[in-house]
Amino acid sequence: MEQLTLETFEEASEEVKKVTLETKLVYSEYFSAQTGNRVYFKPENMQYTGAYKVRGAFYKISTLSREERERGLITASAGNHAQGVAYAARLSGIRSVIVMPTTTPLIKVNRTRNYGAEVVLYGNDFDEACEHAYKLAEEHGYTFVHPFDDLAVATGQGSIAMEIIKELPTVDYILVPVGGGGLCAGVSTLAKWLNPKIQVIGVEPAGANCLQASLQAGKVVVLPSASTIADGTAVRKPGEKLFPYLQENVDQVITIEDSELIVAFLDMVENHKMVVENSGLLTVAALKHLDVQKKKIVSILSGGNMDVITMSSVVQHGLIQRDRIFTVSVLLPDKPGELAKVSALIAGQRGNVIKLEHNQFISINRNAAVELRITMEAEGTVHKNQIVQALNDEGYRPKLVKSKGN
Repeated sequence: MEQLTLETFEEASEEVKKVTLETKLVYSEYFSAQTGNRVYFKPENMQYTGAYKVRGAFYKISTLSREERERGLITASAGNHAQGVAYAARLSGIRSVIVMPTTTPLIKVNRTRNYGAEVVLYGNDFDEACEHAYKLAEEHGYTFVHPFDDLAVATGQGSIAMEIIKELPTVDYILVPVGGGGLCAGVSTLAKWLNPKIQVIGVEPAGANCLQASLQAGKVVVLPSASTIADGTAVRKPGEKLFPYLQENVDQVITIEDSELIVAFLDMVENHKMVVENSGLLTVAALKHLDVQKKKIVSILSGGNMDVITMSSVVQHGLIQRDRIFTVSVLLPDKPGELAKVSALIAGQRGNVIKLEHNQFISINRNAAVELRITMEAEGTVHKNQIVQALNDEGYRPKLVKSKGN
């Protein structure tokens, strides 16, 4: 494929129906109220493979010759493209080899293997894994399927724009997560062709903002590193073949700090009962960065493949960031009843103690003071401040202890 065309987008939109679940837009009352807009989510985290990537993989395979298929497929991926290729290859009866960074979450590695692929773990990030995949392709004659810098793959991903516009023809903004740019190139190009008034916003992690840097430079830029908890978008360089389309069709790029993704995860779980992986949360966090009102906005939730350990860590850090878990240190005389007094005071303020650490050796004179560290749950910042003030009013002079994640 030499260029993106409306004809191939239409073809891909029909082809991907064979392997995708229908992901109808989800209206968000919570985020609409928060932003003053009408916010909708395109829940690609609900796809069978847990992400949109199966679209591009399956359409790419449909364009291959018999000889290319018989050689077997190889790709590199941090997880979602891996699963998309493995699943699409299995349905097509084709062998697949996937090179994944050693840092890939276990859930993505195991699911890729479960779809029948041979998994090779190599490198610390996508770029190192991709280089190794090219080497293996040359050695064994595999057909390489690039996760983003391939126009057929981008065309398959662009089918998302077709579905969004069919369901919500008057959409004003589409927010798209950006790693290497395949999804963004496909969605932005088709969206602009179907309705030039639609604003397409690319959203990147601040620690892997390769598209933003490239657009500012006017050429493809390679970042020295990619550091972000959004592992699916931890890419140092946007696609060379895609860059002209991104330059032409992306209206703005927003960058998101990792700390914002943590809060967005809590918002999605609590308000929509949805698990969305960190890369998919980029467009959720970006909603608060848009300086617009009364617009129809669609955020693409690109995937939901998050392992339980990462999920647990994100929840804990999110609760700390929102002052729903905090720790204070108070000094008490070392005599019976003091702990009960502090506990009663906290209970009176509706605080819930979840951990106590009693240090009798903070002072040589134990009668003068022992340290008590209290970790407790609160309803948020206002409630936390009320508890701290109550402790202060009783003469305990509480000191906030910096928790991990703050």
